[in-house]
Amino acid sequence: MSWGTELWDQFDNLEKHTQWGIDFLERYTKFVKERTEIEHAYAKQLRNLVKKNCPKRPKDEEPRFSSCLSFYTILNELNDYAGQREVVAEEMGRRVYGELMRYTHELKSERKVHLQEGRKAQQYLDQCWKQMDNSKKKFERECRETEKAQLGYEKIDNDPNATKADVEKAKAQLYLRTHMADESKNEYAAQLQNFNGEQQKHFYSAIPIIFKNLQDMDERRTLKLSESYKGFADVERKVIPIISKCLEGMVVASKSVDERRDSQIVVESFKSGFEPPADFPFEDFSQNIYRAGSEGTISTPKTDSSRADPKHTIGKTKGKLWLFGKKPKGPAVEDFSHLPPEQRRKKLQQRIDELSRELQKEVDQRDALNKMKDVYEKTPQMGDPGSLQPKIAETMSNMDRLRVEIQKNEAWLTEVEGKPGVRGDRRPSADVNHHHHTPHGRESPEGSYNEDAPQENRGPPQPDPHEFDDEFDDDDPLPAVGHCKALYAFDSQNEGTLAMVEGEVMYIIEEDKGDGWTRARKQNGEEGYVPTSYVDITLEKNSKGAVTYI
Repeated sequence: MSWGTELWDQFDNLEKHTQWGIDFLERYTKFVKERTEIEHAYAKQLRNLVKKNCPKRPKDEEPRFSSCLSFYTILNELNDYAGQREVVAEEMGRRVYGELMRYTHELKSERKVHLQEGRKAQQYLDQCWKQMDNSKKKFERECRETEKAQLGYEKIDNDPNATKADVEKAKAQLYLRTHMADESKNEYAAQLQNFNGEQQKHFYSAIPIIFKNLQDMDERRTLKLSESYKGFADVERKVIPIISKCLEGMVVASKSVDERRDSQIVVESFKSGFEPPADFPFEDFSQNIYRAGSEGTISTPKTDSSRADPKHTIGKTKGKLWLFGKKPKGPAVEDFSHLPPEQRRKKLQQRIDELSRELQKEVDQRDALNKMKDVYEKTPQMGDPGSLQPKIAETMSNMDRLRVEIQKNEAWLTEVEGKPGVRGDRRPSADVNHHHHTPHGRESPEGSYNEDAPQENRGPPQPDPHEFDDEFDDDDPLPAVGHCKALYAFDSQNEGTLAMVEGEVMYIIEEDKGDGWTRARKQNGEEGYVPTSYVDITLEKNSKGAVTYI
């Protein structure tokens, strides 16, 4: 159905319709633009989300749990998914939005041309109609004037009093008006014929062509929208296979979660290697009573001055408990002796592996330098062999340093693997004299927690000699705040220290004050200081609020 034949008189309505079509095209173009912006923003937010949740620690420090690894795999897949959303936005912007913008501009220009042609044709037809209408009016006017001249002539001709000159004048006037009326008639006929021809041409030729052009333009606009709708969907369809792979990767990652393996990793991560604590010893509070009864004397109650200050006792029991208490947060040491044996063994093994890899790199670099040196010696024009000597010397120095480090860490590893807590029978090989350094830099057992610096540089507290003697010679023993079990044998070589054998149970009468030594009392009443790291300490629950006397 053609607009030219069916809508020949609807120029104004067609003008409005074509304008509406362009407005609708622009509205859809705006829709595509906003959709593109949404896709860009969505992809950016997804990437920010992935970046926010990606681990910021080095790869070797990332958790090894399968749930964490699966989550990081999902993050990678989500990052790829965000990349596909960016592809959608870019393709939509280039193929759909950009094309629509270009086509809208062309459509506006084409519509403007067609409407100008239609207005020009309409203006020409209007001009022909005005000319015809003017000639018609002139012809009508001339006919009225001729009729008046005809009536005047007849009146004078019938008037007996009129002169011959008056009759001739009226006759000439009639003849002139008749002639002018004939000319106006001929002109009107010509203009009318011309207008009818132009009108026929206008409505059956010019306007149909213009309206057909407008119809073709509008149909192309509609077809362009259809193609844009399809292109809009094709952009999405193009990335579906890759998005499906991303989603499939997420499903595969979810299936790789292994709760049993994660539980095993927890065991490997936190296993200390220590044996469970021994049974609590029996504390015989009746020793003094039986001794007093056998001597046949009545014991005199002790004055309050011999009692320990409860506040002081409370303050001393605020140390961190072990094994099941809070984990100490002391500074890390080179040989990892602040860690439990099992964790220390893993750390040492890890360091040995790293040092071995560094050593292999240095060996490879040395071999490469030696080969280059041989080439220079055989072909002097390629370079000076002497220029490589400093680098070779530096590499050899690094190799020696790494070998020393490996040997030192292997010695520590051998030591910790020989500890009883790590299923071994090895004892501390270092002399606990604490006045010199061993080659490995530590002499205290590495299997216990210690918040302070290594003990090899410290001796037991050295109070005033007389005060020290009075303290141990006092008839009233200090109250016990707990008990301990010797993890290792200790040979007392300093004044004020207390020798012990492995497995011996003793009372704790004074906690470690930060110097690495704990004051203990044996079952026979002998008191002295023992290395804190050599004993497994258990504090009494009532030591925080009451004082127990032994």
